Amino acid sequence: MLYLVLRLGINAVAIWAASLIVPGVFLDTAQIGSVLLVALVFGVVNTLLRPVLMFLGLPFLLVTFGLFAIVINGILLEITDVLTAALTVDGLGPAVLGSLVVSAVSWMLGMLLEDPANQPETSE
Repeated sequence: MLYLVLRLGINAVAIWAASLIVPGVFLDTAQIGSVLLVALVFGVVNTLLRPVLMFLGLPFLLVTFGLFAIVINGILLEITDVLTAALTVDGLGPAVLGSLVVSAVSWMLGMLLEDPANQPETSE
């Protein structure tokens, strides 16, 4: 459970960083609850829709050697924009750049967090 809360915090920081770095990505940071809600919705959207979009975009993924996944991530950020009032993304270009920042920050912060599912079992 603690791991999920930490992942939510990492997503929130990553989306906040994207709003600071990428012009065209705006996040209402007046209330921490709205930032956490955006991070939660983004996590749910990624979990539910990413596999479907990756499957549907498989021909493009193959032709572009996987680079189309960046566009899919931008689309997921746009979907999060539609579902939440605290996040505003001005088009696919800022969404793609924002998704790159979100991915990079999440990866860097995720390196600090150990996934309990990846830990080897110890038998006693």
